[in-house]
Parts: sequence; C-alpha cells; structure tokens
Amino acid sequence: MNYFTSAAAKQRFLSFCVLGAVLFTAIGFAIGLLWMGNRYPMLKEPAFQQFTVTYNKIINDYLNGAEPKKLINGAAVGMVSSLEDPYSRYLVEEKGDAYTQSYEGEIFGIGAEIREEEGEFVINGLTKGAPAERGGLLPGDIIISVDNQKLSGKTFEELLGIIRGKEGTSVSLQVQRPNQAELISLTLKREAIPVHTVTSELLEGGIGHVTISRFAEKTADEFEAAIKELQEKQPLKGLLLDMRSNPGGLLQPTIKIASTLIPKDKVILNVVYKNERQTISYKSKQEKDWTIPIAVLVNGQSASASEVLTAALKESAGATVIGEKTYGKGVVQGFNQFKDGSVLSLTEAQWKTPAGTWINKTGVSPDFAVSLPAYTELRPLAIGTDMKVGSYGEDVKTLQLMLKELGYTPAGQEGMFDKQTSEALRKFQTAEKLEATGSFNDKTGYQLLERLREKLAKEDSQLIKGLEVLKNRS
Repeated sequence: MNYFTSAAAKQRFLSFCVLGAVLFTAIGFAIGLLWMGNRYPMLKEPAFQQFTVTYNKIINDYLNGAEPKKLINGAAVGMVSSLEDPYSRYLVEEKGDAYTQSYEGEIFGIGAEIREEEGEFVINGLTKGAPAERGGLLPGDIIISVDNQKLSGKTFEELLGIIRGKEGTSVSLQVQRPNQAELISLTLKREAIPVHTVTSELLEGGIGHVTISRFAEKTADEFEAAIKELQEKQPLKGLLLDMRSNPGGLLQPTIKIASTLIPKDKVILNVVYKNERQTISYKSKQEKDWTIPIAVLVNGQSASASEVLTAALKESAGATVIGEKTYGKGVVQGFNQFKDGSVLSLTEAQWKTPAGTWINKTGVSPDFAVSLPAYTELRPLAIGTDMKVGSYGEDVKTLQLMLKELGYTPAGQEGMFDKQTSEALRKFQTAEKLEATGSFNDKTGYQLLERLREKLAKEDSQLIKGLEVLKNRS
C-alpha cells in the first residue's frame, strides 16, 4: 500500500514537472519573441514576411544562384534609397571605405595627379617627395598598364582603384614618355600621401587669402598652420577666407576653426534632432582673441559645413560675406561603419545659425552680392568630346565662347563648327604648341581650361571685392 501511494505521488510529481517544463518553455518562447520584437522591430511589420519569402525564394529557386550577403546589402541600399533623401545612403564595403577615407588626412598611393586625355591617362602633377616623384615619373608621362593590366577601356575610377592600395604594398607601372619609343617600367611602393584641404597666399596690403576646399580630418590643423605661416611673413591686416565650391564635410574641424575666429562663448550653431528631442549648442572655445577683420567668399556650391562656418562668422564674429547665396544644406548626417567597411550615412538632424535661422534649401545670403565673369558659367567639355568641321550643337557653342574669351575671334557661326571656328581653334593650338589640326580633342580642351583659369585669376571679381572690403576695415 505504501508502494502504490508513493508511486502515485511520484507520477503526480512527474506530471507536474512535465507541465512545468512545458509552461517554462512556452513562457521562455513568448519572452524570446517579445525580446526579438523589441530588438528587431521590423519583425513586427507584416511586410517583413514578404521580405523573408522573397529572400528564401531567391536563395532556393533563382536560376543563376545568389549570394546571401549581396542580397542583404542590396536590401539595405534599397531601404535607404526609399527615403528619397539625397544625403542618406548605404555604401557597400569598398564604397564605404572610400567614403570614410575621403575625410581622412591621407590616402595610400604613389602621389601622382592624373588626368584623362584622348582615352589615355596622363601624369598631370606629382606630390613632392612621394614615390612617383622619387621613382622618376614626370608630368606628361602616359600610363599604359598597372600591374600588367592594360588601361585601355578602363574608367578613371577603375584606374584609381588599381593604383591605390594598402600602405607598403608594391604597384608596377608601364609608362610612355613623349618623344621616347620604348616603354618605361617601374615598381613603386605605396605610401601615405597627405591630402591637403587648405591653401594660402599673402596678398597685397597684408591680406591673407586662405582657401578651404572641404572639411576633412586634418583641415583645422592645416588652417592653423597656414595662419601661422602667413603671420610669420607679415602681420595680417585682414583674412580673406575662401570657401567657394566647398561641399562641406566633417563638423569637428569646422567647430575648431570657428573657435579660432569667433569670440569665446559665442554660438557657432545649434543642432536640433528629430522631434526636437535633443538640441546641441556648439559655442566657441576661443583661447586667444582674434582681432583681424574677416571677409568670407562663397558661391552657390558652398554647402553644409562651409555654410555653418560662413553663418557663424557672419552672425557671431561680424565677418563680411561676399559672393553668391550658398547652396542651402542645413541637415546633418551621422554615419555608422560596419566591420566589412560598409557605411550607413543617415540624415539625423537640422541645424540653425547663431541667430536661429534655418538655412536648409534657403542658404546663407551674402552682404555683397557679386557674380563672377560670365565665362565661369561655361560647362567643361566632357572627356572624349571630338569636334570638327560639320559638328554642331551646345558643345560647339561652348567651345566658341571659350575661344572668344581668350581673344581668338571670329569664332564662327554660333553652334556650328564651320571653317572660321576651325581656323580660330588652329590659331589657339599653334599658340599653345599643340598639333594644329583645327579639330577639338582632349588636349586642346585641357589647355583651354588652363588659360581660362589664368584669366579668372586676374579677373576674380569676388576676390577683388573682398580685398576692397578688408582694406576699408583695416
């Protein structure tokens, strides 16, 4: 009897344990689902089931096969693209690495500036002391192959991808030197090549002309060095800060430069996040008073961080802004880089000027509206453009306007490449010691742009106005 009683009790106990295990499993599963749903909210979306079915269908049934990683990256690219925000993007692997490297203070390569001309890649300039110069490359050399890969048919971007690489690795080149029959073969070792974003010169009357092309990792350090070098030459009477066509970049170097030029504790900008849940106010941390008058040059391509600095200098430091209304990019992107190099760049906030103005799609207005000469609006002629007698259209019209600006007239009937156009072009080619064919090619186009740049250097109406303003304030 005791045996049967204990057996029944044991049976009840076992039943209770089994029931407890089932309940525990069910509760654990429910908690797991809740946790998964909270951590991965897309699992709650009805459309996610369609995504899962589509993914599985492609993996299992697509005739040519598919790689899971490519499918998922493609989905991420599409997801960000669906936002229809020009500033948000998902960049896969190498593209993500290239994006982050573009803001670093250096790239890894050989230190050669290259231009594309007549389907060939020509050395345009060399970084002093870099592998290309030390190895004997010269401006004008034509790169025929890289690491035994012929370059015929490759794009400029593909060439850069081949030449650049990890620091310390080697790259082999074959180049054709003008007026030399045999190809030159050389092997160079890739090094860190500094990327400069600041240039400077001392102009008449003690005016420092400092140009910032974009805001990268070392831009603030370059700016500080440029100012120091200028002041060592001569005490500055004015600073002409040139940010024309500066597309922006990193915020931190922008804040650091602003803290040099703007009085301590003055507002630089306010960054306002989604639903105004957070506002970050950036104020100047100036350590040494800046007493030199400032004028800022901008145009319609000055955007983002260059607009931040322009507005801050105008409103918090009394700087004079000259040129054209800026682009109007008043939003801020944050970016995440993943282990494979891919990057998510996402618009996360808007920013206001020190005076509380939203500039997105509006821009910063200049104190003095000054336009550049009309020829600066001419669009560059695309690489590979060929024109000769009988050609017609907008490219011909652009070519004729360039020739007229440089004094080669008459340039022919507008938009029609006639004998007069050919003769004017032949005169230009002869003056530039080019083959005088009377037809347009890449070499001719490159020389035209060089001469127009030289002409603008003498006729830069915005810079001239900046000098005038600073002389009157000093």
